[in-house]
Amino acid sequence: MALKIEMLRSFCVVAQTGSLAEAADRLGRSQSAVSMTLKQLEAHLGKPLFAGERKNRLSQLGEQVFELAARQVRQFDETVQSIEAVASADQGLIRIVSVPSVAALIFPQVLAHMTRRFPGLKIELRDTDSQQVLDALVEGKADLGIASGRHALNGITAQPLFRDRFGLVCATQHPLNRQARPPTIDDVVTESFLHNALCDMIETLRFRQAIESADITIHNTHSLIAMIRTGHWVSVLPETVAQFLPGATAFRPISDLPDRRDVYLYIRENARFRDETQDCAGFILSPAFKWPA
Repeated sequence: MALKIEMLRSFCVVAQTGSLAEAADRLGRSQSAVSMTLKQLEAHLGKPLFAGERKNRLSQLGEQVFELAARQVRQFDETVQSIEAVASADQGLIRIVSVPSVAALIFPQVLAHMTRRFPGLKIELRDTDSQQVLDALVEGKADLGIASGRHALNGITAQPLFRDRFGLVCATQHPLNRQARPPTIDDVVTESFLHNALCDMIETLRFRQAIESADITIHNTHSLIAMIRTGHWVSVLPETVAQFLPGATAFRPISDLPDRRDVYLYIRENARFRDETQDCAGFILSPAFKWPA
């Protein structure tokens, strides 16, 4: 028996809810049908996916299968959505994925330009981290991508957009923002420092050594800023992000941190709607955009 995506979907929903009844309700199937699907999956694998008869605790194998299955179900659903979007896009479709800090800069301008140039064009905009931007391009789920750093990708052209410096982000009333002299790495990387994924792009050895002792990592930028606004925490982010900081937060350069983030536009060469994609890329690369110095 071959594994089917709906078998993996049923397993994932049961694993998430811990209940056959709740899973059946979410899936729009009978409880007995969901139970039978799970039995077929376990029979195929030859081992149980749950510990005991109840479905509220995964076996060791179940935990591993859940991680893999959830990823495949998500990718399958995204692929279906993309196929349906392309099929219904009589006037064309362009899909743009960007890191959040740059998405806030380009999306309003891109929408205004593309809707004016191509009436009826379908546009999909999504913001996510750099790795997922690259994944979307490679997997054919995006036509244009904006990501931090330059990466060699087959069939995808990379064009530099801008560079911005890294610096301290803290509450306006934080002592490091109020002091007269610029902060140093030693000032910033203290017990109140919050590590984030963009910090890993910094190559200055002193900084890299200092953040090895960081106890807290926050991946979501909104959550990171919320913590910083309390006045108890600080972090390091590119200056572009600072343009969208809410009130009571500030950005300051760090005197002994010279690193810059390079931001690139990635263009998929075999995009289905090539003219629209190239037009959009040309607009983003044109002098009409005022990128950070």
